[in-house]
Amino acid sequence: MSEYFSLSDCDVIGFDLDHTLCRYHLKETSRLIYESFARYLVEHKGYDKDLLNLTPATWDFCFKGLVVDLEDGNIVKLAEDGTVLRATHGTNDLSTEELMKHYGPKREWKHFNSLSTSFTRSGGMVIYYFYDNYFDLPGALLCGKVVDMLHKVICVLITTGIFICRSIF
Repeated sequence: MSEYFSLSDCDVIGFDLDHTLCRYHLKETSRLIYESFARYLVEHKGYDKDLLNLTPATWDFCFKGLVVDLEDGNIVKLAEDGTVLRATHGTNDLSTEELMKHYGPKREWKHFNSLSTSFTRSGGMVIYYFYDNYFDLPGALLCGKVVDMLHKVICVLITTGIFICRSIF
C-alpha cells in the first residue's frame, strides 16, 4: 500500500454519514442525489421534465422518518405510537378531514406494527418504504413529485377525453 491515500486511485466511492472521512453539507448532498435521480428518470425513462424543477421551499418537505405508502401514494410522518402526525398525497398536504378519511378518527396507520425494516412486501409487492436516513430523503421527495406528475398526466388525459380514470391510487 502506498504511503498516501488518493481518491483518484478509487474506482468507487461510498457514502455513509456514520463512518465518514469528511463533513457533509446535507443541503448540497441532498440536491445532488435528487437531481441525479430526477435527471435519470427524465432523460432515460421519459418522465416529465417538471421533476427537475425545485424551489427552496420544496426542501421543507424532507425530514427523517417519512414513510411512503405505495398502496395509496401517501407519504406519512408517524408518531412513535403509529399515529399519523401529518401526511401528503404526492407533495400536497392532506387536510384534517382527509387524514380522518384515510386513517380513521385515531389517525392510525395500518402497517405500523410491521414497520421493522425499510420496506415490507405483501403478496410479492412492496407496500411501503421507510425513509429513515439523510441519504434517503431526496427519494421521498422524488416519490412525492412522481405522484404529483402522475396526477397531472391523469388530469390532462381526462380533459382531452382520451382516457378517463377515477383515481390511480
